[in-house]
Amino acid sequence: MGKTKQRNVIDTMRGPDSDGSGGKEKRVIIVGGGPGGVASALLLASRGVEVDLFEKHERLGGRTAAHEIDGYRFDIGPTFLMMKSLLDRIFEESGKKSEDYLDFERLDPMYELRFDDEVFRAGDNVEDTKAEIERLFPGQSAGMDQFLERERARLNRLLPAFERDFSSPARSLDPTLLPALPHLSLGTTVFDNLKKYFSNEKLALLFSFQSKYLGMSAWECPGAFAMLSYMEHEHGIFHTKGGLSEIPAGLGRAAADCGAKIHTGTAVKELILDGRKVAGVELENGEKVYADSVVINADFAQAMSQLVPDGALKKYTKEKLNSMKYSCSTFMMHLGVDKLYDLPHHTIVFAKDYKKNVDEIFTSGQESDDISFYIRNASVTDPTLAPEGKSSLYILVPTPNLDGDIDWEEAQARYRGLTMKALADRLGMDDLEEHIEVEKIYTPKTWETELDIFKGATFNLSHCLSQLAFMRPRNRFEEFRNCYLVGGGTHPGSGLPTIFESARISSNLISDSFGLQYSKTKVTV
Repeated sequence: MGKTKQRNVIDTMRGPDSDGSGGKEKRVIIVGGGPGGVASALLLASRGVEVDLFEKHERLGGRTAAHEIDGYRFDIGPTFLMMKSLLDRIFEESGKKSEDYLDFERLDPMYELRFDDEVFRAGDNVEDTKAEIERLFPGQSAGMDQFLERERARLNRLLPAFERDFSSPARSLDPTLLPALPHLSLGTTVFDNLKKYFSNEKLALLFSFQSKYLGMSAWECPGAFAMLSYMEHEHGIFHTKGGLSEIPAGLGRAAADCGAKIHTGTAVKELILDGRKVAGVELENGEKVYADSVVINADFAQAMSQLVPDGALKKYTKEKLNSMKYSCSTFMMHLGVDKLYDLPHHTIVFAKDYKKNVDEIFTSGQESDDISFYIRNASVTDPTLAPEGKSSLYILVPTPNLDGDIDWEEAQARYRGLTMKALADRLGMDDLEEHIEVEKIYTPKTWETELDIFKGATFNLSHCLSQLAFMRPRNRFEEFRNCYLVGGGTHPGSGLPTIFESARISSNLISDSFGLQYSKTKVTV
């Protein structure tokens, strides 16, 4: 939408004295066009709500967006789509079909894991994965059956908690949640839980890397999140043609089809407060836009630091925000290369001393010499991401966030060299340098300055026990009335599946406040 057209839309909005009565539809403003924001726009617009979504950048997606250079296309953030059924449900409850907006491909193998000189291929078929376990870890495959059975039961018990809001103490103490308590595995970690299924420590580690989706160490991540690995092995991993950035783009197209107005290239300067109520937003160009409710999809801590008038916050002050716990960050390289490499779609390579590497990232905040890294070679699956015969490579190295003791102005070149050497030594890509045509690098500082991510914490707030459920910033934001949160900084947490759930929870809360009827569907776990 061009700026002239945006101005015409904005000028017709109701002013601060309108209350939504007199037969007018309710109006919602959404700040930020990440996957949570556009999913909310789709759900609310499909229910008859007038929706205006404002996105600072020219494209939707936030950290789930893409950038294109000379015919190469790169996802900026997520590259794994798990629990596709949760995305399907957003479309279904909006009267749409996901396949009408997105082209999905289920991956097999799901990914390849490399530890020392061993290669483990996680198949889309459980029996194939069990055979792979027996090949490398004789006698351990029976643990796979126990893992699937118990983690399926865990997810069944915990899913109601992930699907509900925790907007008050009463909601947290609801007796219907009591059956979930034993499945929280309080006091244990993901690695503790996996060791119950796989006595071989290396094998347990191969099922633990999903903790990184939350930006956490498997030795610190709450034990209940062992079910993340179950979700992949039971429900598969998907790619969307054009990259996962097509997910927010597709949600945005569906939302527009339902009547939502999507304003890209339109930054929000500040929330407009009427006492302790959010009445609307002021745009960077000075225009003021009013609505019945406002949804914040920006990075939580960054939004609290930049969008809220000074002195208005009582709980999430700047001191509080700085004292909270945040995920790790990443050093990332997007490389457009003029050849195809014989690698699977997803490859994860563990540092030779993985525990030391994890401690450097999450405990000491220091640079590493021995890195773990992930490479997506999606051009073997999706030729639309690069010119014919060429590859779009996405390389990610977990690092400390900006609380760490690293000067990224100096460390960037070192990490690039370290990553290129690891690609050559661990994957045999010793000719990579000479084939690079396009290159873009992200450091923790880049995440903060270019994508407005607080402390460069790529995976948002940490998922430690003190920042889960009722103790995480709430979907119905506790600081202000008529204000709701979606995205990784609120319940149920970061990662695409939970972000979709945050959109669904907040949209349902808003719909309830408006007295709207809407459909609810269940997913199979």
